[in-house]
Amino acid sequence: MIDSMADFSHLHRALIPWFECHRTDLPWRRTRDPYAIWLSEVMLQQTQVATVIPYYERFMTRFPHIRALAEAELDDVLKLWEGLGYYSRARNLHRAARMVVEEFGGKFPGQVSDLLRLPGVGRYTAGAIASLAFGGDVPAVDGNVIRVLSRLFNVDGDITLKATRDQLWQLAERAIPHSRAGIWNEGLMELGRTICTPLSPRCLDCPLSDLCEARQLGLQAQRPVKRRKPRVPHYDVAAGVIYGTDGQFLIAQRPVDKMLGGLWEFPGGKRRPGETLRECLRREIHEELGIDVVVEAQLTTIHHAYTHFRMTMHVFECRHLGGEPQTLGCAAWVWVTLNGVDHYAMPATDRQVITALREGRGQLGFDLGSS
Repeated sequence: MIDSMADFSHLHRALIPWFECHRTDLPWRRTRDPYAIWLSEVMLQQTQVATVIPYYERFMTRFPHIRALAEAELDDVLKLWEGLGYYSRARNLHRAARMVVEEFGGKFPGQVSDLLRLPGVGRYTAGAIASLAFGGDVPAVDGNVIRVLSRLFNVDGDITLKATRDQLWQLAERAIPHSRAGIWNEGLMELGRTICTPLSPRCLDCPLSDLCEARQLGLQAQRPVKRRKPRVPHYDVAAGVIYGTDGQFLIAQRPVDKMLGGLWEFPGGKRRPGETLRECLRREIHEELGIDVVVEAQLTTIHHAYTHFRMTMHVFECRHLGGEPQTLGCAAWVWVTLNGVDHYAMPATDRQVITALREGRGQLGFDLGSS
């Protein structure tokens, strides 16, 4: 393993010129505005660059500075985020923006210790903002950098273990070139994203190939070491399109502190053992809204995978038997038309239900026009 600063300087001389020549032109790389960099880093968490770019550009147009984001309603932020997934990121962005305005006078903090106080900002994001926006000599170790460092220094520890991650952070910190942390960190990220990829790394195109210990040992495909993930559980979920009057149906808002918090959905929930889908739906709607329904024809079936589980959502058309809905297991509820529902931020699964309704797949014959 490389131990001396002289050895690290070889890495600097190889990687930084390569990055300056091959860097991808991305909108957040054209600025050193900490707000813009923070926004991009949060959006890029577990999301591909190509997916992020249009969302980033829309956010910067709608909320061009942190005060604009802080003054916005959470519903508006969630609606703009709709489709990007991992919605806790949007809620944390909103909370953090208000914290910056209230506690830092609207000026984005530049110290890692202050950045770590912001909701949703972890060690990597703090390091990225501090180095890219403020020029701080601090590391920023994301998944791409973990992979590069694991191969470069032939780290054989399991990267899911804290001891190995601490080792990698220590390596990253020692490798920082004085006053050039930002471009070095970006170079490592770019190398991991485009060359030192998880499968079939392009070692012949890598500017660090002659300095890579894993490649010299023929172990690059076996680094980083990561234990096998456990089997992802599967759940059956029942959801209902509950028809009211005047071409309206009922949607409910998820509690803010729950998964997908703040988003609107068709009421329902997970099926319990021994329960039919229709029994599940009647129970869930009664527990969530305090109303009774008649479960009618099945409208559609939707398969969806989240990070920690998969689900099959069975969607039924329902008749409302009467009574005013209550907020027993939801944050709010509202009757909407098919046109009006577009004003509400919804998960991807529920948007597919809207598509099914617009395609006329319903069998109850309700008029879901623009009334």
